[in-house]
Amino acid sequence: MRLDHLTFAAGPDGLKADVERLSDLLGAKFVNGGVHPQFGTRSYILPLANNHYLEAVEWLGHPVVEQASFGRAVRARSEAGGGWLGWAFSVADITPLEERLEFPHGTGSRVFPDERVLTWKHLGVKGLLTDPQLPYFIEWTSPDELLPQALGGDIAIAKIDISGSKERLEEWLGIDVDGVFDGIEFTFNSPNGQPGIDAVTFVTQDRQIVRI
Repeated sequence: MRLDHLTFAAGPDGLKADVERLSDLLGAKFVNGGVHPQFGTRSYILPLANNHYLEAVEWLGHPVVEQASFGRAVRARSEAGGGWLGWAFSVADITPLEERLEFPHGTGSRVFPDERVLTWKHLGVKGLLTDPQLPYFIEWTSPDELLPQALGGDIAIAKIDISGSKERLEEWLGIDVDGVFDGIEFTFNSPNGQPGIDAVTFVTQDRQIVRI
């Protein structure tokens, strides 16, 4: 189990404006990640160091959004002004998590602009709406060369500040997250309102520290 990616929901200025702003802050360009047909959303992707990536998303106003937890979560976060939406951990096999957490996985896909299709299994996406301090889980079912991480990157995630409970997160993950995990420092603050990701600190290609 490892951190896979972070998701940022577009605000009132729209996805392209937020992607440009994030690109300026981090000194790197995002790539067009295509659309999630099942969720009614689209994304831009920034591959990072250490097999992580950053995803910026917006909802497309399609009726399918109402049927998809991810789409509803993106819309809700965007309508609240945008910002950090959630995070995901990847696993080699999602079955043990289904058995421990006692609910079944769903499936998802993303269609690239060149019509290639990326597929996965996911578990816990509803938590983006109910308890976004908790990551959801992904088991990739496409070849490695299609994964966002395959493009590689030099920007590293150094620290994630979470509004929530370390104990609740560890219970959910089934592992200890004590100080540093997967090369990233984690800090926890008691939530003042909605729990979730408060801020993320990055180390850029030229060793600048950027907190978003």
